[in-house]
Amino acid sequence: MTVSASDAFARKLDTLPDGPGVYLWKDAQGEVLYVGKAKRLKSRVRSYFADDFPLSPKHRLLQRLIADVDTIVVRSEAESLLLENNLIKEYRPRFNVRLKDDKSYPSIAVTLGEPFPRVLVTRRRDIAGARYFGPYTDVAQLRKTLAIIRRLYTMRSCHDDLPRDRRERPCLDYHIGRCRAPCVGWQNEDDYRRMVNDVLSFLEGRTQDVRQRVRDAMAEASGREDYERAAQLRDALRWLERLDEPARVETIGRGDADVVGYARDGDDAVGVLLRVREGCVVARDHRFLEGVEEERDDAILGAFLVRYYVPVESRVPRVVLPFPAAEMASLQEILPDSEWTIPQRGTAARWRDLADENARHLLESLRIESFETEERAEDPVYALGRDLGLSQVPRSLVCVDISNNQGRDIVGSLVWFEGGRPRKSEYRKFKLKGLAQQDDFAAIHEVVARYLIRRRDESLPLPDLMVIDGGKGQLGAALDAARSLGMTSLPIVSLAKRDEEVFLPDRAEPLRLSRRSPSLRLLQRARDEAHRFGLAYNRQRRRERTITSELLNIPGIGPTRRRLLLERFGSLAGVKSATATELAALPGMSTAMAERILLHLKSSTG
Repeated sequence: MTVSASDAFARKLDTLPDGPGVYLWKDAQGEVLYVGKAKRLKSRVRSYFADDFPLSPKHRLLQRLIADVDTIVVRSEAESLLLENNLIKEYRPRFNVRLKDDKSYPSIAVTLGEPFPRVLVTRRRDIAGARYFGPYTDVAQLRKTLAIIRRLYTMRSCHDDLPRDRRERPCLDYHIGRCRAPCVGWQNEDDYRRMVNDVLSFLEGRTQDVRQRVRDAMAEASGREDYERAAQLRDALRWLERLDEPARVETIGRGDADVVGYARDGDDAVGVLLRVREGCVVARDHRFLEGVEEERDDAILGAFLVRYYVPVESRVPRVVLPFPAAEMASLQEILPDSEWTIPQRGTAARWRDLADENARHLLESLRIESFETEERAEDPVYALGRDLGLSQVPRSLVCVDISNNQGRDIVGSLVWFEGGRPRKSEYRKFKLKGLAQQDDFAAIHEVVARYLIRRRDESLPLPDLMVIDGGKGQLGAALDAARSLGMTSLPIVSLAKRDEEVFLPDRAEPLRLSRRSPSLRLLQRARDEAHRFGLAYNRQRRRERTITSELLNIPGIGPTRRRLLLERFGSLAGVKSATATELAALPGMSTAMAERILLHLKSSTG
């Protein structure tokens, strides 16, 4: 497929550089659609317009929106990886894999950009020079952490611009022992910074070092007979030991490591970072990722490492991964001191399994907690158009189903959904004959052809999307019927029941939507409604066939009287249970004929 481009755009493509760099696809309004990196910019960018470019729905939509491209040349692949990451953070392009926004969760910030840093709780990460810990999904854990910091350390809580601002006398925190009054010069910057380093060690999970320093400070206070301070430090030490007790349950082996876990379900993915210090799991961080449709797992893991792990400050040399990530060579160049391992057995493998288990748990929690919110927030009709890569929002869609009873009474059903809701006045049912009675593909072809011919002949509008219940073969039959009528612009897809896979024209592999995707749920509702409607018609046909076969043998009962009996009594059992008076009440039916019908039915079942 070749995408048309303006003359200016075409000239820009011809003059692209050959070296490594980053490219930014833009739409007609100048909005950045996608940021990518390349070893050779010219060949990579031009590949988007080649005939053999992978035509997934996502790529087709991107191709239609592209109006311009910007490129930035760098010196190496590692530099292009970092630049790509920075640009994705800045522009948040809709077609890139992105970390989900975690502003809803609070973090702890240590304002290291200040001479006398503070410890703050924040939902934003825009404080210059600050170092962040979290986010904390468990607010109780956040409060516990802050309580221990305040008990152990005399960090200031005021908003003064120290040391420029000076007070004449200290605030209440000094008098209750929570601050040593750097605001009036009673604590110097070096002493304060040593305390800040202890806070950072504590937040990093290195509580053993902190405990030893607390013991030393307690002994020093006792030696100078400052028993009140010694008692405070003793209580703080008990708090620290109590804090460590839950972590010791998750002690696995020895040493320090950053362990990465990963889980994915359709277009949902999560990366987990377990911080193992001295053999203990002391912290767990995670990020959900979006925009992962049609991306390989190694590419998603690579995006998590570049966009989350690389900027982390409190790293350790040993990094345990669940499997090789994309761009490993560039990652090793960016973090040359890191030892990347993919263990198969031993202690590191148990760490990896624990991280993966946490990732699966988080993904399941996301599915349960956010399903209703996302379903309300996103219109499934618009979501369906986006996920299928349609050029027009499928406000109206029809779904076709074939129903049969062990190869007999095959019927077709078609239901119409408008704005995601059933429109029953547009439902249609089809009685199939001939080849369609034995061949499911022929049945689909006949139903689609008859429906489209009727819409054309009556000058009625076509739906925005046609959905076929079935797999690739059923889709091919529907497409063939539409092409034979010259209706090639009608979007047609199929939904297979077994794995809920969506088959699209000109795409070899099926599309797998997330199980909680509004798009998939809309397709399932339409498919299930078509099946229900078709099954009801199939049962009606079976009842008609049964009662007709019995009544055909009764002399004097023709098509008109058989229809009247079916409409009045509904089934053969209903006719059998009726009285002669009830039968004789039908138009054109005498008492003698009614008695003859009942006698025949009784003898045939006797």
